[in-house]
Amino acid sequence: MARVKNSVATRARRKKILKRAKGYFGSKHLLFKTAKEQVLRSLRYSYIDRKNLKSDYRKLWIKRINAACRLNDISYSRFINGLNKAGVKINRKMLSELAINDPKAFSDLVKVSKEAK
Repeated sequence: MARVKNSVATRARRKKILKRAKGYFGSKHLLFKTAKEQVLRSLRYSYIDRKNLKSDYRKLWIKRINAACRLNDISYSRFINGLNKAGVKINRKMLSELAINDPKAFSDLVKVSKEAK
């Protein structure tokens, strides 16, 4: 039986890792072993950051809403509590967009929130 060599598959596997490591600093884009370590680490960071991105956006929306609430003489927590008591179902992303693009509509929501107490 003929001997089977695996050099084609090995080279392809290594090229795949080195291709992903393009642009890395120092030997991390040249040497297979360090490139493999860095690519695995980068993949782990990208997975974690995809999860963290959602909470980062939520924090940003809350900060924007809070700033707009302060301009309307109400705190963020009282505003959200008032909206919940009034039965207004609107998420923080849309509230943030309203605060930026349509301050008049946001002021109306603040009035609804204040009246719901």
